[in-house]
Amino acid sequence: MSNTDKSVAAPKAGVVTTRWWWVRHAPVREDNGCIYGQKDLGCDTSDRVVFDAVGKILPRNASWYASTLKRTHQTADAIWAAGFPKPASMPHVKDFAEQHLGEWQGMNRAAFLASRPAGSHWFAAIDEAAPGGESFMDLYNRTCGAIVRINAEQAGRDVIVVAHGGTIKAAVGLALGGQPERGLVFDIDNCSVTRLDHIASDGHSGWRLPMVNQQPWIADASHNAMHQPAGPEIAPSKLA
Repeated sequence: MSNTDKSVAAPKAGVVTTRWWWVRHAPVREDNGCIYGQKDLGCDTSDRVVFDAVGKILPRNASWYASTLKRTHQTADAIWAAGFPKPASMPHVKDFAEQHLGEWQGMNRAAFLASRPAGSHWFAAIDEAAPGGESFMDLYNRTCGAIVRINAEQAGRDVIVVAHGGTIKAAVGLALGGQPERGLVFDIDNCSVTRLDHIASDGHSGWRLPMVNQQPWIADASHNAMHQPAGPEIAPSKLA
C-alpha cells in the first residue's frame, strides 16, 4: 500500500488531539515514613539513568507545567540536567498540587494505612476530607478545572505536567469518563510517565489512555529490577 493510498489512516479534519504527559515527582526520602501531602519536601534526583530514560520518551516542543511544590520543580530540573532541552518556561499551577491532607500530614504513613479497610486505594474515601484539609474530590475538581483550562489554551499540542500521585490519579479518573474512584485503582510510581490524550471534534470530546505508570528506565540492564518507591516505610515501633 502506497503512502498516497486514501485508505491509509490520517488525522481526520476537525479533530484536535491534545496529548498530556504526566510525570510523577521523584521519591521523597526526608519524610521519615510520614504522610506529607502538601508539605513542601524535597525529593531524591540522584539517579541520572532514571531521568535520562524519562526524557527519551517525552516529546520536544511541549508546553511544560508543574505544581507549586518544589519536588516537582526538582524533578523537572533533573530531566533537563540529563539532557532534555529545557523549555522557555514552566508555569507553576496551584491546582496541580497534591491533596492537602491536613492533620494527617506528619502522621506515620504505615500505621495510618494499616488503620484503613483492607484493599483501600487511598488515604480515605473520595468524599472524606482530611481534618483541616481537603478530600480527594476537592483535589479531583481543582485538577479537572486546570485540565479544562489548559486544554483550551494548548489545544492540539503536547503538554507535560510534573505533578503528584494523587493529581495524576485524578486525571486518570477524568479520562475514564469522570469516575474519580476508578483513577485511584491505578499505581502511579515515582518518576513514572502517564499519557492521556484528549480528542475533540464537532462539539464532541473524549479521552484515550495510551499508557499509565510507564517506567522507561527498567529497559536499562542495570535497572531491570528497579523502581522508584517513596519511602522506605517506617513502622511506628522503629521511630525514634
